[in-house]
Amino acid sequence: MPEPAHRGDSGTESVSTPSSLPATGNPATDASLALLVELVRRGLKHIVLSPGSRSQALALVAAELERVGAVELHVRVDERVGGFLALGLAVEGGRPAAVITTSGTATANLLPAVLEAHHSNVPMIVLTADRPVQLRGIRSNQTTVQAGMYGAAVRRALDVDAPTGADDETDAYARLAAQAWSAALDDAGPVHLNLAFREPLSVAVPDLTDVAGPAALVTETTLDDETDATPPAPLGRAHLVLEPGIHTVVIAGHAAGPAAEELARTGGWPLIAEASSGSRFGPNLVVAYRELLNDAEFGGAVERAIVFGHPTLSREIPALLSRDGVEVIVVAPVGEEVYDPARSAKAVASVEVRDSDPRDREARAWVGRWVFASRALLDDRADVSADEVSPDVEAGRSHSPQQRLAFAKAEFAAVRAPVTRRMLAEALWRFTWPHDRLVLGASRLIRELDAAVPGKRISVHANRGLAGIDGTISTAIGIGLASQRPDTDAPHGTTRVLLGDLALLHDVGALLFGDGERRPTVQVVVGDDDGGTIFDSLEVATTAPPEAMRRVLTTPQQVEWPRLAEAYGWSYRRVTTRGELDQALSAPPRGTSIVHVPLTH
Repeated sequence: MPEPAHRGDSGTESVSTPSSLPATGNPATDASLALLVELVRRGLKHIVLSPGSRSQALALVAAELERVGAVELHVRVDERVGGFLALGLAVEGGRPAAVITTSGTATANLLPAVLEAHHSNVPMIVLTADRPVQLRGIRSNQTTVQAGMYGAAVRRALDVDAPTGADDETDAYARLAAQAWSAALDDAGPVHLNLAFREPLSVAVPDLTDVAGPAALVTETTLDDETDATPPAPLGRAHLVLEPGIHTVVIAGHAAGPAAEELARTGGWPLIAEASSGSRFGPNLVVAYRELLNDAEFGGAVERAIVFGHPTLSREIPALLSRDGVEVIVVAPVGEEVYDPARSAKAVASVEVRDSDPRDREARAWVGRWVFASRALLDDRADVSADEVSPDVEAGRSHSPQQRLAFAKAEFAAVRAPVTRRMLAEALWRFTWPHDRLVLGASRLIRELDAAVPGKRISVHANRGLAGIDGTISTAIGIGLASQRPDTDAPHGTTRVLLGDLALLHDVGALLFGDGERRPTVQVVVGDDDGGTIFDSLEVATTAPPEAMRRVLTTPQQVEWPRLAEAYGWSYRRVTTRGELDQALSAPPRGTSIVHVPLTH
C-alpha cells in the first residue's frame, strides 16, 4: 500500500493492534474497519457521510460504529453541506470530524469546506473513495483525478491503493488513521485520504459491540492529551518580547481568541476586536475603530500594530497595516499563511510585554483617549437611533395625563417600529449569552454588527477564512450539534445564525437532516433585504446601470419562505417589528426554526 509524499511529518505513531477486529474476508470492509476504528480510538466522535456506491464499505462500518455508541453519524445527501457540517463540528468540538464521500463529483463538492478549513486552520479528515489504479485514466464511470484534488489546501494528502487482503494490511490502515489524526490536529487543518476499493465493495459488517464500544475504545490515546497541547510553532517563528511605551494598537481578527485581549490589557493598548474574534470584551475595547483609524489624532499616531487572527471586516485595518512608519507584528502560532497586506510584517509564534506598568500615565492616556472617543461616538449613534424609536421615560412618570398619554403612544410606536439592519444585529447580540452560540454569515449584517455592538464574552463564529456565503447554516448546525451534547449536564443554550437572504438560499440544502437524527436548537435569523445589498456600499453602485446592478450583482430572489421552512420540517416565524423581534429571540422554540425578518434599511 503506497504512501505518497505529504506535507509535514507527524513522526512515528503507536497504534492499537487491530488484530482483535473480526476479519470478514472482504478487503474493502476489513480496511475500512481498521481505519475507522483507529480514528475512533484516537478521539473521533462525529462521522459525516454522503451516500454512494464506491464508499459503501466505509459507510456500513460507520453505521455499525453509530449502532454501538462509538460515534454520532450524520448523513447528508449534499457533500457540500456535509463538508461544512464537519467544519462546524470541529470548530466547536476542537477535534476533527471525518467526512466520507464516494468517487467523482462528490469529492469536488467538498472543496469549498476544505478551503475554508485550510484558511481558518480547522482540523478535518476527508475520506474519499476511488477506483483502483487499473480503472483510472480509461474513462471509467464516476472516475476522475482525485489524488491531489485539494492541492495545497490540505496538510497531508495520501493516495492509497486498493486493499488486497494481504497479511498485516489492516495494521497499515490503522497506522494511516493515526497519521491522519495527528496531522489534522498538529497542523490545524484538513487531511485527505483518497482510498481506492476494488469489487466486491463490501460485505456485512460484524457486530462491534465488544470491539468498538465506548469503553473498549479508550485504549492508548486520550483526546485531552492531544488537544490540550500547544501546537508546534511554524518553522522560523519565535517568541517575541515587546517593549512598552510605543503607541501600539492590538488588532484581533477572526478566531484571534482571548490572548489578544490579555495582551492589550497587559500592555495598556487599545483593542480593536472584530465580532468573531473571540476577543471582543475587556476595558480596552474600541468599538468605533473605523472612524478612529481614519482620524489623524488616533490612527495617524499609531506606531505599532500587533495582529492576532484574520481581520476581514474593514478597509481601515489593511490601510493602517500598509502605512509607512507602522511596525506590524503578526502573532500566528499555527498555519503557513499570515495576515500581511503590505508583505512587511514580522510573524511570531507568541508575544509578551517587557516590564509593562498599567499605572504608567502616558500609557493610560493613550488607551484612554481611544476608549473614551469610541464611547462618545457610540453614544452619538445611540442618541440618533433612540430619537427614532424610544419614548421619553420621564414623561411616563409625569402627573400630567397628556404627557402620560404621549408616553404610552411613543412606547407603542417603539414596539411597532420596523426592523432595521442595525436593530436586528444589536438584538441578536443582546439575546446571546455564554451558553449560546452565535454564527454570523458573510453578508452586510456582520459589518453592521461589528460596527455597533459592545464588548461581551460570548462564543461567536463566522466562516471568515474565505468569507464566502456558502455553508453558513451547515456550519452552524455542526456547532449546535457539538455544543448541545446529550451526554453533558451543562446548559445547552441556542445556536443562532444571523445571515442574509441569499446566504440562506445558497445553503438551503443544510435544512435537510438525515432520517431520525438529532436536531439541535438552531434559530436561523434571515435579514431579508431583497438580495445582496452589500454591493450598495461598493464603488460599482455609483457607476453600474440600476437594472444591470439588480440583474447580475444584487440578484434578488422570489421565495415562499413559509413553504420553504415547511418543506424541510423547520418551524417558521415572520417578524416585522421591534416587539416581534424581541419576542422571537427571547423565547426560541426547541429544535430548528427560521425567523424571517424583512428589512426596511
